[in-house]
Amino acid sequence: MSKYFYLLLLAVLFSSCNEYQKALKSDDVKYQYDVAVKLYEEGKYNKVITLAEKLKPVLKGKPSAQKLFYVYAKSMYIKKQYYNAAYEFGSFVSTYPKSDVKEEAAFLAAKSRYMLSPVYSKDQADTYVAVSALQSFIDTYPDSQYMDEANQLAKELREKLEKKAFEIAKQYHLTADFFGDYAAAIKTFDNFLIDFPGTKLKEDALYYKFDSSYRLAMNSIASKKQERLEDAISNYKALVKFNGETKYKKEVDEMFATIETELQKFSK
Repeated sequence: MSKYFYLLLLAVLFSSCNEYQKALKSDDVKYQYDVAVKLYEEGKYNKVITLAEKLKPVLKGKPSAQKLFYVYAKSMYIKKQYYNAAYEFGSFVSTYPKSDVKEEAAFLAAKSRYMLSPVYSKDQADTYVAVSALQSFIDTYPDSQYMDEANQLAKELREKLEKKAFEIAKQYHLTADFFGDYAAAIKTFDNFLIDFPGTKLKEDALYYKFDSSYRLAMNSIASKKQERLEDAISNYKALVKFNGETKYKKEVDEMFATIETELQKFSK
């Protein structure tokens, strides 16, 4: 029984390959189109892509092009060709604004951008593009069946950008000891807190900002030291206001005591 099954399977596969090869060589556009759709339904996505690329220029502007362009974009998405899929789905949405699958195409265009987002340690240009694409989808289709997933994907990307921005700011803080540029570290943490007001890393950012301002003050020339010590106190207060029982409490309280001792010298 299994022998006949495998023979039948081989016959079907051979027939499918023959049909595909015949379609590639054929000048019959309808035949090529029918084979491309059939191959898509059979899950032979690489062959769909090859055939569709031949048919696209010929069918452009014709009614049958809509389905072909959809299966073409979807095949690229399934085969993880995300740059091309994002472009083709975006083009599909623009070309067929009344399509029944327009919403799905718009979502998959945005999700393709999400799939292109690299790990947080790398350049995040593609992540910014993905966030914009997902937000555009969310704004355009507020009642979409894909809304929960779109929101979750956008949240993941924003957290990635947040982590990247925090690590950059922290790097400024770490290198300030070598280059003495504590002001740059403070500014970078300021920007981080402005860009990500609801960040889970706020306590850490406030701590590193205070620590940088403390180091800046303690290493300042006499003419600037008092002002910078007072700035450091403001940053200390911002941290303890955010969390009076901060995990950095022992360390920051010791630094605060040192600042007060230094400030007393200016009051004499």
